[in-house]
Amino acid sequence: MLQDIRANAQGTVAKIIIGLIVISFSIFGIESLLFSGGSDGVAEVNGEEITPFALQQEVSVQQRRLLSILGENADPALLDQAQLSQQALETLIQREIIKQAAADLELTTSDQALADIIGSMGQFQIDGQFSPDMFQSALASAGFTPALFRERLSEDVEIGQLRAGIAGSDFTTAAELELASAIALEGRDVRYVSLPLIDFMASVEVSDEAVEAFYNDNPERFQSEEQLVLEYVEITLDRYIEDIDEERVREEFELVRDEFELATEARVSHILVEGDDEERAARIAEAQAALDAGMSFAEAAAEYSDDIGSSQFEGDLGYTAGDTFPEAMEDAVANLAVGERSAPVETEAGTHLLLVTDRREGSNVSFEEVAEELEDRIARRDAAAELLSDVERLRDIAFNAADLDAPAEALELTVQTSDPVTRNQREGLFSRPVLLQAAFSEDVLEAGHNSEVLELSPEQFVLLRVAERRPPAQVPLESVAGEIEDLLRDRLAREAAAAEARELLAALDDGNTVEEAANAAGFQWQVELGARRDSPTLPPVVRERLFSMAAPTDGNAVREIVSDDPDATYIVELARVNAGDPEDLPAEEQNSLRQRIAGETGGTLQQQYERSLRERVEVIVY
Repeated sequence: MLQDIRANAQGTVAKIIIGLIVISFSIFGIESLLFSGGSDGVAEVNGEEITPFALQQEVSVQQRRLLSILGENADPALLDQAQLSQQALETLIQREIIKQAAADLELTTSDQALADIIGSMGQFQIDGQFSPDMFQSALASAGFTPALFRERLSEDVEIGQLRAGIAGSDFTTAAELELASAIALEGRDVRYVSLPLIDFMASVEVSDEAVEAFYNDNPERFQSEEQLVLEYVEITLDRYIEDIDEERVREEFELVRDEFELATEARVSHILVEGDDEERAARIAEAQAALDAGMSFAEAAAEYSDDIGSSQFEGDLGYTAGDTFPEAMEDAVANLAVGERSAPVETEAGTHLLLVTDRREGSNVSFEEVAEELEDRIARRDAAAELLSDVERLRDIAFNAADLDAPAEALELTVQTSDPVTRNQREGLFSRPVLLQAAFSEDVLEAGHNSEVLELSPEQFVLLRVAERRPPAQVPLESVAGEIEDLLRDRLAREAAAAEARELLAALDDGNTVEEAANAAGFQWQVELGARRDSPTLPPVVRERLFSMAAPTDGNAVREIVSDDPDATYIVELARVNAGDPEDLPAEEQNSLRQRIAGETGGTLQQQYERSLRERVEVIVY
């Protein structure tokens, strides 16, 4: 189809259309087509604009967060920009609302506090020390400039101050502490009998007739998933890799030799003084005098340097190979020995005193050492160009093709047929979410079209179509007979255990003790006095039910059958409830309980405060 468009672009009709477009440009100007007269923002909060750049950056942050949680096989639908944009926009709006509230309260943070926070962040450290190189690299990979990162960090700190202030404004009253303590320290005297299901399994028999009857009575439980048999063509980089002449490899080596040669690098620390000429001269002289008098360079950097980013880290700027700093600094560094300090050096930033703290020598490599790597690099680069060219051809041909035969023939590919694939495929090529999404899409499944050429990686592409659609069908009895037998055996064992439990309960109601009833029936029984909500010795289902049972009245124990456990049925007897006494709680645990209560109520206050802010501001979404 694209080829037809290109061919017809020279026709009379096409020329007339192009002529009209040119006339419209000349009359109205191209800006009328490219730019609207309204706001460039995506939303406003009290007149403060949220920009498309900020939205895109927040979407990227959320995508990276999802990928870090779900891994590379994450469902593409979850990473879709359109789907994430609404959530990201709501995040930005709420952030802007709180930021404005913090500004109204004149909350702020100092440059020094920001420097301390940045310096303590582990992602910017090497061997426990702040690394300027790591700082720059990490920000660049996340799409931040240092200035933008400091601005965002400052906002985070101020928002954090506001939220901490709200949460910290709540406190725990004596009545709240007493009530919480009474609940936390409440003790319950319990006896319980365990009826393991395994004890009933041996006596349960499941007949073939029962299995068949269950199968016939519950056909909906034994339906296979819808399945697709797919035809597909796969195009990979390996198909295009060829041997490379040594002459080309040697030419490549000459071009990229610098990549394999490690330049000599010097590690530099500095003291930077800003201000006017007179002020800089005076302060630099003062710093030099202090250094001459024996002050260490690290101490002098902390006291005299105006570079917030390095002054708290002995003035360290990291390594340079001669191309990192301004030319005047690099010239000075090149002439310094390790441990030697420079004279004052002037740059646009101010006046510097430099100290070389380390120097590591570079190294060279021979052609033979890197020939194999270079040959592979050239081969893959050539192959990638051919691959992408053929992928574009495949897209053009496949768009209007009735099946995969013509595209496969044109590119000398083989049409392959998959095993049956389900929507929940977990193994093989078609377990990839992007392929499943395409195969079961309306365009491919319902309309019968070829899929788009799908990129699994820069080195692997797949084109597919549905060859056969197999609707859900009832699975043969022999395939699920074992499953049904296990299900029925478990059900019958539970019914037998429940019947036994009811008999034991009747024995208890007739005046027998738990010990007498359990021993007579041959089951184990346990007792725990003063059991608490966090008692680790009670079975979880027993503990959960125990603390939901009503307290005994008139000295009569409360009894219940608990059958929620997958491995046993229990009879639980609650004999006595002892209210907790706050005086029994150690001071340390009281403080911990106060903090927990305050934290929970403080979180509620924070949510209510932010909700009230939202109701009072003007939010416009474009």
